[in-house]
Amino acid sequence: MIGGGDPDLLGRRGEAELLDKMLDEVRHGRSAVLVVRGEAGVGKTSLLNHAVTRAADLQVIHVSGAESEAELAFSGVHQVCAPHLDGLDRLPAPQRTALATAFGLAEGKPPDLFLVGLAVLTLLAAAATEQPLVCVVDDAQWLDSASVRTLSIVARRLRADPVAMVFAVRDSRENAALAGLAQLPELVLTGLCDRDSRTLLATTMPGPMDERVRERILAEARGNPLALRELPRTANLPALAGGFGLVGHGRPLSRRIERSFATHLAALPADTRLLLLIGAADPVGEAAVLWRAAGLLGLPESAAEPAESAELISIGRRVRFRHPLIRSAVYGSAGGADRRRVHEALAEAIDPRSDAEQRAWQRSQAATGPDEATAAELERTAELARARGGAAAASAFLADAAELTPDPVDRARRALGAARAKLDAGAPEAALELVAQAEAAPREPLRQARIELVRSQIAFALNRGRDAPGLLLSAAERLRDLDPLLSRETYLEALMASVFAGRLVWAPDNAPDGMARAARSAPPAPTPPRAVDVLLDGLVLRFTKGYTDAAPTLMRAVRQFRRDSDADCAGLRWYGLASRIALDLGDRQSEDDLAARQVQTLRERGVLTLLPVALANRAGVCVHAGRFDEAATLLEESAAISQATGALPPLCIEPVLTAYRGQDARTLELVRTSLDSATERGEGRVIPIVQYAAAVLHNSLGRYREALAATDWAVEHDDIGMHGYGLAERVEAAARCGEVAIAIDAARELSDRAAATGTEMALGVAARSRALVARGEEADELYRLAIEHLGRSKVDVLRARAQLLHGEWLRRERRREEAVDQLRLACDTFRRVGAGGFAERARRELLAAGEAVEAPTVPLRAQLTGQETYIARLAAEGHTNSQIASQLFLSPRTVEWHLGKIFGKLGISSRRELKVTLADHDRHHVPH
Repeated sequence: MIGGGDPDLLGRRGEAELLDKMLDEVRHGRSAVLVVRGEAGVGKTSLLNHAVTRAADLQVIHVSGAESEAELAFSGVHQVCAPHLDGLDRLPAPQRTALATAFGLAEGKPPDLFLVGLAVLTLLAAAATEQPLVCVVDDAQWLDSASVRTLSIVARRLRADPVAMVFAVRDSRENAALAGLAQLPELVLTGLCDRDSRTLLATTMPGPMDERVRERILAEARGNPLALRELPRTANLPALAGGFGLVGHGRPLSRRIERSFATHLAALPADTRLLLLIGAADPVGEAAVLWRAAGLLGLPESAAEPAESAELISIGRRVRFRHPLIRSAVYGSAGGADRRRVHEALAEAIDPRSDAEQRAWQRSQAATGPDEATAAELERTAELARARGGAAAASAFLADAAELTPDPVDRARRALGAARAKLDAGAPEAALELVAQAEAAPREPLRQARIELVRSQIAFALNRGRDAPGLLLSAAERLRDLDPLLSRETYLEALMASVFAGRLVWAPDNAPDGMARAARSAPPAPTPPRAVDVLLDGLVLRFTKGYTDAAPTLMRAVRQFRRDSDADCAGLRWYGLASRIALDLGDRQSEDDLAARQVQTLRERGVLTLLPVALANRAGVCVHAGRFDEAATLLEESAAISQATGALPPLCIEPVLTAYRGQDARTLELVRTSLDSATERGEGRVIPIVQYAAAVLHNSLGRYREALAATDWAVEHDDIGMHGYGLAERVEAAARCGEVAIAIDAARELSDRAAATGTEMALGVAARSRALVARGEEADELYRLAIEHLGRSKVDVLRARAQLLHGEWLRRERRREEAVDQLRLACDTFRRVGAGGFAERARRELLAAGEAVEAPTVPLRAQLTGQETYIARLAAEGHTNSQIASQLFLSPRTVEWHLGKIFGKLGISSRRELKVTLADHDRHHVPH
């Protein structure tokens, strides 16, 4: 045994030593994170208690989740931060505001969840500078989802701060927020071995034992330590020996252990059981609230003594049960009347000014039946939770409000509102159950149409369904005479879903052109039209009349949507569509602004299910701007949030990034897997993006036939956003492999599109494409025009590609000096951003021109990680540690730690040297 023969750690020596090593890491100024997983009773809590005991010389924060219906946004985070809230005023202003808003200490916009995470990280890191800190979180699966996600963010970004975080998690498939812990180091606890199981059983029941009884208990317990201690105490031993099994055999093991605890509880005095019930019914666990509620119920302080003597509970500043299953047993074994009495007392004991949400929830649990006053209070509380960024909490309060609403019409309204909130919170299956509740009300046309709309939105969220466009179209048609404005929005949503499914829609009528024809029946737009109305009209034109006819309307729609975005009144769900249309128009500035604003808005409102796609879209903007390191960081964040929310991860931008980096095998593998996954999921919009990535890769490496084949989709389907990009790759590939007619046709279409929009990006791409099929001075002028237009578009990579093509053309025209100038400019840009294939292509052209080319240096990313490269560039640009920390959701100390590693790897000692070193790499580096 370990820990002085502690029976709770029997057979867990290695695991306990692992935790001891973590604590030593923290004592030496380093961070440590561990997630302990396993079934109930397997020993997670014992290990965490061991860590707390061994951390007597450290600061310890010990919190536990409570199995409860309550979804109190950020309540777990508040428990973690409570001992250090005196440092709130010392946080940077954005972090201070976000955390204060999350805790209800200040009013404001819903806080950015990642900014809340950074605030918690900064708060804990600052506290740890005085004394290393250990944060122990037991039963994390029962924390509110906002807290789980926030603490996951903190744990993933710990690097150089003397902070340890240890989570205990009972495996659960129901809590998507737990996925955020999946990327952290973990320790999976399984049952004890046979020898240790027998030893523990012998300590539980000393003395002789019938062999049949022993073997039956061992078989039932399956090495679970808590089961080995508790089950024998309530088993019918003679029946067990006779082969009749343990009481409750066949039930989940955790339930049988709870039953054992319930047997012990029955022997306690009635006042003690009621006091324990108060503790079990309060998910926050504040001792002051427990004693106020106890006073309201007439319970003396002495009621706690039997429970504390039996080591069932300890009451200090907080209320803590020895094991979470004791809490479950207390609540589960109590009668309904006692539960309601306790919840009512807790509601009275809680100060509504400081914790209105928990008070409302406690009052709802005390209700004996439908209660409009309580339901209305829950509905108001939902709005408070939503304002603090607690989308999941808001949905839980609305669901409870619906259940308590006596009037069937109001109940249906609240259930439908709860369904929408559940959908926003990333719980579409739960949303479906609430829709079913709404349908139980007397049928009313407008409500039925709205129910159909929400069902369609859920279908789209669940599987990006190929059937979603048709379902949304049906809802739009039902709403046409009932709610014309909502009908128009739903027609637009149907079109958007059709664009998403693209060529993979199940029925031809559900394809974008079919949906656009149907949308011509939409109600007329209001006067003046909203941005969504102009977007709808523009898309209808786009798919019925063509690109050139639709361009003026779509450009007007994007401008109006940007104005709404600047005024903070743009519809959240339309950002992605508006950004994609801007991409289609070559409106680079609008695409960039909308992608950035979408990410900011989604974070502020806590709508994490949409955030991964928004981050990926933003990464795509960064790729063409030549900000590859930033794009990589955004994609890492997107993947992390997908994991945290359980959302489908974006598939398409990483292959574009790897293609521009010249990573041949990696890109082709990503293209293959992305195409397979997109086809399976019905995400047709992904196909042109990953095919574009393949074309870019092949063109960069001079494999023009393969590049041409990869662009066949560009002539087969007019995909919004990517069609022009595909045509541009097609022109280059066709021109280089002698397919002049194909190149001319694609260049002509690009010219028509550019004439319709007049945007710098479209004009630049069209001029480059026309130059590839032109001759003599006309080609020269078109290349120069393309470089000028693309330079003003701030798309460094595309401008460099035009310079490369121009240099190649000039060399073949025997204008060596001019060729070298263009090729040098292109090569320098490709080296600076890390575009490996194109850099090598430019290098070969320079060699062919007889120009001396410096040997490739070791790539910066071979010396530094992607995050280190990004930090290095930010530091070289003059950003402070705090500014870098805020941008990357790290602590300033972690940034300092990263910079120390960067300096060591590069052999430098100052930011001044860093700036010089990066500039030198940008001039001479040729990536591989």
